[in-house]
Amino acid sequence: MLRSPRWAALLAAAVLATGLGLTACTSDGGGATEGVVTANGGEPQHPLVPTNTNENLGGRVVDRLFAGLKYYDADGVAHNEVAQSIESTDRRHYRITLEPGWTFTDGSPVTAKSFVDAWNYGALSTNAQLQSWIFASIVGYDEVSVDQPKAQTMSGLKVIDDRTFTVDLIRPSIDFELSLGFAPFFPLPEVAYKDIKAFGERPIGNGPYKFAGPEAWQHNVQIDLVSNPDYRGGRPAKNKGLRFVMYATYETAYADMLSGNLDLLDTIPDNALTNFQSDFGDRAIQKSTARYEHVGFQPTVPHFDGEEGVLRRRAISLAINRPQISETIWHGTKVPARDFTSASLPGFNGNLPGADLLTYKPDEARKLWEQANAIAPWTGRLEIAYNADGGHQAWIEAVANGVKNTLGIDAIGTPYPTFKPLRDAITKKTIRTAFRNAWQGDYPTMLNFLMPQYLSDSASNDIGYVNLEFDKLIAAALAAPTPEESYAHIAKAQAILFQDMPDVPVFNDNNNAAHSDKVRQAKLTWNGLFAYESVEK
Repeated sequence: MLRSPRWAALLAAAVLATGLGLTACTSDGGGATEGVVTANGGEPQHPLVPTNTNENLGGRVVDRLFAGLKYYDADGVAHNEVAQSIESTDRRHYRITLEPGWTFTDGSPVTAKSFVDAWNYGALSTNAQLQSWIFASIVGYDEVSVDQPKAQTMSGLKVIDDRTFTVDLIRPSIDFELSLGFAPFFPLPEVAYKDIKAFGERPIGNGPYKFAGPEAWQHNVQIDLVSNPDYRGGRPAKNKGLRFVMYATYETAYADMLSGNLDLLDTIPDNALTNFQSDFGDRAIQKSTARYEHVGFQPTVPHFDGEEGVLRRRAISLAINRPQISETIWHGTKVPARDFTSASLPGFNGNLPGADLLTYKPDEARKLWEQANAIAPWTGRLEIAYNADGGHQAWIEAVANGVKNTLGIDAIGTPYPTFKPLRDAITKKTIRTAFRNAWQGDYPTMLNFLMPQYLSDSASNDIGYVNLEFDKLIAAALAAPTPEESYAHIAKAQAILFQDMPDVPVFNDNNNAAHSDKVRQAKLTWNGLFAYESVEK
């Protein structure tokens, strides 16, 4: 898988987070029925409402339960799904027509109003949805996104008839149509608004799968989905269902893969990287994907606010020997970061001004640390929080040791037992330490990495970063008439990020995964998850 009225005015126009819950698997994949594919998963942070799901444990389920105007294939190419046509002559004014006959799994029709109401719900500030930032380009967002909304709906959305609605943007957007396969743009049935939290516990969607029953979500154990026979789109399920099994560690999941009790594992634990290819043969998978790992800092962490914080974050970045950690822990299967996006995305440039801050320069790191000490002498210990169930201990401790040895300070990794409490502390801004900060692409552009994470008014901006010049450059990138001009604005925006170093990029993912011999094929997609619908048992 964030927002502010200031961004809406400037724009005038996406954790990674791999975490898992409790162990739950038995000799036949936890009791899964014949034809059901079992896959590793974890406890979602929130109920499964598309506009409030911004981490991949919930996202992988939401994306199966709902169908949007578009969907992305395994290579990240967008195709119409519920949309029959999306028409615009200026990339600012859109007329969207739906294919006839779509229904939710409760039998109610999917209409233009299903989309417009869901988008308005997601944008309204009083609903506090984590993905509201995505609506900032729509006319009227500035009136619904403020602390005391001046309106309840965005004036840029208009229902024409049951199958047609229009969208007016504040200014042309190079990313808008491509982004329409992203979860916050999914439709919702009318029943959702009667009790949105209860709806999120038992979602009713229109996607290739549906909940297997009222007890389908066994919290911290598993989530069971069955194929939806009424799905009408281009990604029908080739299996009878999915079971997302929640594990305490990837090592346990790996053991279940070896014993045939799990069909899909999207992350190989680091202690198995030297032998997983021999263990699984042609069922082992390696793929460059749009995901990254950073170290984040909120301004409430002592010594990391203002100019002192900038100097210390730069020093920490220069103290990390990324190639050595990659080789030692991941045997070269992760790539040292070169910017604030992902090397697999169109327009990526690994030689931006400031990118040398991502190289290992211990002498320069110590000089910057001393400059920060001149502002305020260092006290205490640097802690880097991570979720212990996500396979992050080794690399976080390696980063902490590098900082400790280079800068001569006490630095350690601080584990949270599972993913959800870590994410809760981050989103509630109560964490008070540095933390593992990750992002997985929602749609395949660099803007999807930069907008949610760094825009001043994004609700997904976990680090509290504010730079209005950066916001203006992102707005210009969206408004650019060609991809090349957009990339030029993005490069300038990233140069500002290197100046401020709001968080510390560490690695891009080359994903390592595997599937069992009980499935015919299993393909990793552009963002590192399996193409679950296409997996045949």
